[in-house]
Amino acid sequence: MSVLFPSAFLALALSHFVALLSPGPDFFLLTGYAIRYRLRGSVGLCLGIAAGNGLYILLAILGWSALRQFTVLFTAIELAGAAYLLWIGVQLIRYATTSLALEKVQSHCPSLPRQLLLGLGSSLLNPKNALFYLSLMTALLGPKVTLLQQTTCGVWMLSMVLVWDLLVVKLISLPHTQRFLQRYIGWIERTAGVVLMGFGGWILWRFLM
Repeated sequence: MSVLFPSAFLALALSHFVALLSPGPDFFLLTGYAIRYRLRGSVGLCLGIAAGNGLYILLAILGWSALRQFTVLFTAIELAGAAYLLWIGVQLIRYATTSLALEKVQSHCPSLPRQLLLGLGSSLLNPKNALFYLSLMTALLGPKVTLLQQTTCGVWMLSMVLVWDLLVVKLISLPHTQRFLQRYIGWIERTAGVVLMGFGGWILWRFLM
């Protein structure tokens, strides 16, 4: 254990990275936008998603374990998240295209504020993010971790989220990747939409059952 890094830092960093590799709502939202709008139309999503993760990390550091006790609030977040995922999924399916005109993509990018709000909403309305970071910052690090060490871990995880999302967008934005995806964009967008609707439907199903 050092002043900046707790003894469980490597375990935390590995657990967080493995979670990043596991596709979730944020990944499919980002993929759907990156294919169509490339880096310019998706960088705001990356920033919004990172900001949402950063807020949950901050709340975990401040001791937001009380969230487990506020059943009504947690349920409201779950239902809002389910509705949000269903809405995004419908939009991806509704506006899916059968071809991608690369020369026209840049002129029809969503505005940066819209990208930020979409990414922030996707991240914040996923209550699993809150519980995931809460588990990492409390159970894994243990009671003896200092505020400085928690802050270091938080900054690390926030940086990894942003770097990973930007890397995904950059890879999708490469010209040869775009040319390959040009023939399959409709199927990819529809698949992303169906997956997001699946996440939202699963949350609603759990609530109803």
